[in-house]
Amino acid sequence: MVREHSAGAVIYRIENGEYKFLILKYGLGHWDFPKGNVEKGESELETVKREVEEETGIKEIEIIDGFKEKVGYYYRMKGQLVYKTVNYYLAKTSEKEVKLSYEHEDYAWVTIDEALKYLKHKNSINVLSKAYKFLKNKFGDVK
Repeated sequence: MVREHSAGAVIYRIENGEYKFLILKYGLGHWDFPKGNVEKGESELETVKREVEEETGIKEIEIIDGFKEKVGYYYRMKGQLVYKTVNYYLAKTSEKEVKLSYEHEDYAWVTIDEALKYLKHKNSINVLSKAYKFLKNKFGDVK
C-alpha cells in the first residue's frame, strides 16, 4: 500500500456580515478545499500557501492559530491502494477573485449552509463544520 500526505486549507473571508468559505469543483465533479501533497523539505504550512496560490491564485492568506484537522481515507490509483492523510488548516483572506488551476472546473464562495449542500464527502463536511464552530468560538458572529 502506498501512503500520501497532504496539507490543505479551509479558506474564508468576511462578506456582508457573514463567513464565506471557498470551495473548488474538482474534475471528478465533487467539491472540496484546496490541498496538495507535502513536498520533500517543505513544511505543511508552506504546502498550504503554495497549493492555495497554485489552485486559486490567492496569494495573501492568514493562517488562524489553533485549528488543525486531520482526515484519512483510502483510494485506488492505477490499481494500487493508497492511504492518504490530509491536515487541514484554517486561513483568512481578503481576496475575492479566484484564478482556477487546470485541476478545477469551478469555484464558489459560500455560506456554511450553502457549503453543506455542495460538499458530499463526509470528511469535508466534518472539517468545515469544525472550522466554522472554531471561528464562532474564537471570533463570534461577524458584524
